[in-house]
Amino acid sequence: MKRFERLERIQRLDPEKDALEIYQLSAAYEFPWDYTRALELALYRTYAVPAIGRLLAETAELTDRTQKRYDDTALLLDTVLEHGFDSDEGRTAIRRINQMHRSYDIGNEDMRYVLCTFVVMPKRWIDAYGWRRLSRHETIASVVHYRTLGRHMGIKDIPETYEEFEGCLDAYEGAHFAWDPQARRVSDATLDLMASWYPRPLAPLLRRVTLSLLDDPLLRAFRYEPPGAATRALVRRTVRARGRLVRLMPPRRASHFARQNWEIKGYPNGYRVADLGTYPVPGMKGCPVRQARPSATTPSE
Repeated sequence: MKRFERLERIQRLDPEKDALEIYQLSAAYEFPWDYTRALELALYRTYAVPAIGRLLAETAELTDRTQKRYDDTALLLDTVLEHGFDSDEGRTAIRRINQMHRSYDIGNEDMRYVLCTFVVMPKRWIDAYGWRRLSRHETIASVVHYRTLGRHMGIKDIPETYEEFEGCLDAYEGAHFAWDPQARRVSDATLDLMASWYPRPLAPLLRRVTLSLLDDPLLRAFRYEPPGAATRALVRRTVRARGRLVRLMPPRRASHFARQNWEIKGYPNGYRVADLGTYPVPGMKGCPVRQARPSATTPSE
């Protein structure tokens, strides 16, 4: 197989009708490492919204049980990607996601924003650091995939196109990114988790590397001291160099889904999709987003 042969296959498919197949080819064959990093960043961005970050701190899911929360989120999203929306596994994963979210009165605006991060951040990351840019077919397929997920979650007023998703994300972040001490606790816990995957002496360096990949609005919201310009440039050039190296390598022949990531630590003996996540009591701890301000839309969860 030649390096661009799979892209040619993607471009022969219909990005609307064949959205799941295209997204699987893109995420599990072409860019598995990049999608993992981008979706990590997508979820991390949401902490900079005080309403979201505060609740995550209150539930302690991302401060006291950080690894489990990371694992469960990745595995639930991964199940839908690998098996599809109409499979038993996919329906079980969506049911678990909805059960957790229904424990709170969740604003549609908040849920829609989180959905936007899943569409926008992978494209931005891959266009900046991947071995090639994301094709239009892959972008449309991602939009279709997450629009479908959003409908299954009861989210209303979902954007129609990538450009609308991007505009929605940028407008929401511009209006809602702000400092909150509890959100900073969640951010610190997440950075500590990522550092814990490597030898302990590397933790300070890894934290600096991660901060170098964050944009200025995110750094300001968490009140992190920005890394120096030289450090940021070096880190970003290094990640781009990885992409150029991957471009020279033979294409992946076997799929790689998130469940195969070595960062997933909590289930060495396997897992049941129905057991993933939390089982919160409505109105108590356990749900990742709560409506913390009046919303013009009717809550969907």
